[in-house]
Amino acid sequence: MTTDRRTLADVRPMPLEWSNLMTEPAPRIDFANLPTPDEGVLVTLFITVRKVATSRDFYSRVLGGTIVMEENPCIVRLSNSWIIMNPGGPPTPDKPGISVIEYQAGNTTSIFLNLRVADIQACYEEWKAKGAEFVTPPIDREAEIRCYMRDPDGYLIEVGQSTGLLHGKLAKKRPEDLPS
Repeated sequence: MTTDRRTLADVRPMPLEWSNLMTEPAPRIDFANLPTPDEGVLVTLFITVRKVATSRDFYSRVLGGTIVMEENPCIVRLSNSWIIMNPGGPPTPDKPGISVIEYQAGNTTSIFLNLRVADIQACYEEWKAKGAEFVTPPIDREAEIRCYMRDPDGYLIEVGQSTGLLHGKLAKKRPEDLPS
């Protein structure tokens, strides 16, 4: 029979990265607001962000969303929808050959978030006071009043309030939309 005669000096300390795992608090998850449907489909929007904290602040503090998860991924419930945010990354087994990259903001876009509001002027004033950067103030386009802003990563967000549309008035056709 052998006796273990090790002393505290003989015991190696655990690696620093292991000790951090044991002392970090578990991430807070608002389970009641997770986007998990009981049946059917539920739509969320994933955006690739440069700084999760900055985008989380914008969608929660400026636009009034509820933080469901702070990171990995960050999920913010915004009214009846959810914005999911994470930095980009390389291909993964479920999307081989596809990298998720940061959005490069510019003067073109092919997709944008569309927020429909009850009082566009109030939203414009409140969100601008909280730091939102609008492209223009709200403009009456007869069917709706709308304006656009950009989030911290440059994503375009339309803010619109239906007005004439509620009475059957449609937006005017642009010449390029008419048949030739």
